[in-house]
Amino acid sequence: MDGDLQHPPALIADMLRAVTEEGFQAAGAKRAPGFLSRVFTSVNNRVSSVRLEKGATDYMCMTRQFVDAVLLLSESQRFSKGLFAWVGFDVKWFDYKQDPRRNGKSKWSFGKLFSYAGDGITSFSILPLRIVTIVGAVICFLAFIYILITLIQTLIFGIDVPGYVTTLIVILFLGGMVMLAIGILGAYIGRIYLESKDRPLYIMQESHLKKEEKRTEKETNDK
Repeated sequence: MDGDLQHPPALIADMLRAVTEEGFQAAGAKRAPGFLSRVFTSVNNRVSSVRLEKGATDYMCMTRQFVDAVLLLSESQRFSKGLFAWVGFDVKWFDYKQDPRRNGKSKWSFGKLFSYAGDGITSFSILPLRIVTIVGAVICFLAFIYILITLIQTLIFGIDVPGYVTTLIVILFLGGMVMLAIGILGAYIGRIYLESKDRPLYIMQESHLKKEEKRTEKETNDK
């Protein structure tokens, strides 16, 4: 809950009821999103592995199970909305109208918000690296086609400028190969990047194992 008094405390009772009586693992508040917020959410949901709720805020009430699941994610660059969505538990959202700020000014400038949005997309997507791979492959293919066309024209019509064809072929071919190599390298870096986050393969919502262990331990102690 933010300390600028823009989150209504009246929602706390409803959120507590959702997690204690209605079976949800978390309850959160969402507001009517602005234009830039809608654009970011739409872009993120298309390119990222997690889907964000439009207008969702960090004003949430969570069960201990939900909190423990989030704490399993040990990464340092923590895009909280993405992490809350990634764990995959049921969340009940409450619409609210944001009150005006009582005092002070927001510390979130446009630059900081843009950087935060970039962190959100790159934390759960390696699409930018894949785009580099595709662009490199396309440039390499077009360069190869243009090299063939230039060679055919040279063989038919001759050379107007000595060294022009050789220089052009070398630049185009090496440029395309470099872009392709960067793209392939980026694909491996993307895999390393995702593995380095050390996220769990899955999160269990329910298990009887702990209950069985406790029962076994109790029986052992009784004996």
